[in-house]
Parts: sequence; structure tokens; C-alpha cells
Amino acid sequence: MQQPEKIQPADGKLAVFLPGLGAVATTFVAGCLLARRGLAQPVGSLTQMGTIRLGKRTDNRSPKIKDFVPLAGLDQLEFAGWDLFPDSAYEAAAHAEVLEGKHLDPIKEELHAVKPMTAAFYPEYVKRLHGTHVKSLQTKADVVEALREDIRRTMKEKGCSRGTAVWCGSTEIYVEASAVHQSIASFEKGLLENDPGIASSQLYAWACLKEGIPYANGAPNLTVDFPAAQQLSREMATPISGKDFKTGQTLMKTILAPGFKARMLGLNGWFSTNILGNRDGEVLDDPQNFKTKEVSKLGVLEHILQPAHYADLYGHLYHKVRIEYYPPRGDAKEGWDNIDIFGWLGYPMQIKVDFLCRDSILAAPLVLDLALFMDLAKRAGFSGTQEWLSFFYKSPMTAEGLYPEHDLFIQSMKLKNTLRWMMGAELITHLGNEYYD
Repeated sequence: MQQPEKIQPADGKLAVFLPGLGAVATTFVAGCLLARRGLAQPVGSLTQMGTIRLGKRTDNRSPKIKDFVPLAGLDQLEFAGWDLFPDSAYEAAAHAEVLEGKHLDPIKEELHAVKPMTAAFYPEYVKRLHGTHVKSLQTKADVVEALREDIRRTMKEKGCSRGTAVWCGSTEIYVEASAVHQSIASFEKGLLENDPGIASSQLYAWACLKEGIPYANGAPNLTVDFPAAQQLSREMATPISGKDFKTGQTLMKTILAPGFKARMLGLNGWFSTNILGNRDGEVLDDPQNFKTKEVSKLGVLEHILQPAHYADLYGHLYHKVRIEYYPPRGDAKEGWDNIDIFGWLGYPMQIKVDFLCRDSILAAPLVLDLALFMDLAKRAGFSGTQEWLSFFYKSPMTAEGLYPEHDLFIQSMKLKNTLRWMMGAELITHLGNEYYD
């Protein structure tokens, strides 16, 4: 990335496109509507509640991030989405049972007004879902054109000057990049030929990039992390980022594992299991879809702990991840971890973590932050993968040939230093003397 000489102002309305108008998306929309009315706090949102230190500690300058960089305000957001079910955002939120009536009732009319457009959906990628609110066209190229028309119509109807998109849909079956993903030409040929390597999520991403809409991938799907999407991103001067929202159990791993490594404590094993009963749990009950999520989750510890460098401490780590669909739990996911560590002279110890979390409550602020930061990146003239947004993802995308950074604290430092760099402010390096520490 080149340091921007000028960042375009966040003038006018910003359309936030949400492929997948389910539990996460409706929780996000409802929270934004409540927050801009002053009826609730956007807890968990870095853009709304986070601060950023500028200069020396003795300067006492720590403005809120939203007051430091030119972000769109909550009152500028317009919401639109696609879903394979026709329910309005209110109906979908009521069905998801994430939010209580005291939060849905005050904004009922506004939520009802957010009605999904017909989805780009091929059931072979998510076999547990059977929707009727879908586009029925001859080729995947036709579907992309229909999605582009949805985007243009929405922008016009809502009077938006810009748009940004965040995938909030389900996890698709595991797909690896193949010949069809290697160039813009091969991908567009594949669209015309209904190539089975092109999944539904890739159609949304392609349509958005063609329209100059930044695209953030909140699931572990192969959506924009392949050469053709990277090429199109650069060609359209439009940023991309991903993948897989870092919420419950993986969030805890990226907090705990750096601590073990910093103190040179060894790890013999880390067993993780999850139970959840929302739509995501139902989808992940299919082994092919679970594999996609498993790959995303398993890479975290290896990259943080660097077993090649610390073979005595982490070279024999056994890492196991399970997800179980348990309908009574709903969106209130439980993540349970058994961690076998060892310390001085190899003496063993154990840590047990039982995280009773709410999946959509943790994901919703990430949707907001990604929507606003991706719009900022577009106005700053960035394109390609936005590694500085790795903070929000389980499986961060990187430039070719680089390994991802998973340590939450390094990710946070990189994100804030990128914001300082964008604005021409001094980077925080903790070098020099005590006044810079």
C-alpha cells in the first residue's frame, strides 16, 4: 500500500450490503439502529468505542478512533442484503431469538423495511439449507449480472454515494482454488460454463468488486482469497479482506496462546469443542461444511506458537477441534477448552475454559468495524488484501508468500499503526526513551 496523499471524505450515505440476512446480520443492523437513536451502546466495536494513542504518553492524546480517522457515521448507513428466505430483518431477527423484544420493538418498523433481495444460492455448497427466495437463472454469469443490478438499484433507491459489503452468510463446503480461480479470464469463462469450483459466495464477491464495492469475507469460504479475485480487486482499485469472523473460542485462543508463548510455557495439547444450535450450527453439522471451518480454526495456534522455532515447547502439540449441533442452545454457543501446559522442569498443569458466549453478539460489532474500515480503505485508495484488518479474522488473508499474523495483540498494534500511518501521525514503536514507551 502507498501512503495516501489524501483520503476522500466520508460524505453522503453508505450502503452496507449483507449477503446473508440471518442472525449475525440482523443483530448488526438492529444494534446500529438502536445505537444511533441513543437506545443502546455499540459494545465491542473498535470504531465506535476504541481510542488511539497519539505521540508521547505525556502528551495525553488518546482520541476515539472515529474522531481520528474519517469514518462514516452510524446515521449515514443504509442497510441492504440478500437471503434465501424472504423474511424481513425484523422477522429474521425474531426467528433467530438473539435479541429480546425490548431491543426489537422500538425499531420494528425500520427492521421491517429491510427486506432481502433474492439470493445467489446453489444448494450443493450448503446442503443443510433449503431456501425458496433465490435467483433462478441459466448461468452463474447471469447471476453475477443480476447481483450487480441489485447493487446499482439499491444505491439509487437509497441515495447512496458509496457501498461496502460484509459476508454474513453460512459456511460453504470446503473448496480449494483450482484452474478456474487463476485469472480474471478463467473465472469469467467459468461463470459462463457454470464451473462447480465457483461457489455462491464467490458470485457476491465478484459482483461487488465489479461494482467497486469493498468486500469483507466473514466466513471461512474460498471467496476472495484466490488469484482472480486479487487481480480484480487491484484492477477495480477496490479492497478485499477476510476471512472468518474471530469470535468465541478462536478469540480466546488468540488471547491465551500469545501469553503462553511470551512466558515460554509449553503446550502438550489443546482440545476444543463447541455446541451451538443456530443456523450456523445446523450447517456445520455437515462434515463437508465443518471441514471448511476446521481448517480456519486449526491454523491459529501453529502460526502463533511457531513450533519450528520452539520445538521443545510446541513441537508435539496435539490440537483437536470439534463442533456439535445442539438445537436447544440456539445462538448462545458454548466453547469448552482443555489446555495441557507444562512449566519449569516439564511439570504438567492444566487450564479449563468454558466460554458461554453469544455468537451473533460477538460478531455484530465486527461487521460494523469491517464495513467502516473497508469503506475507509477504499477512500484512501487501497486495493488488494487489507492485512491490517487481520484483527477481525480467524484465518487472515495475506499477500502471496507471507504467513498470517494471529497474535491478537500484534494485530491490534498493526491496525492502529496503519491508522496512524494513513493520517500522517507518528507510529508507536516503543523505542527511543521512556517518553515514547
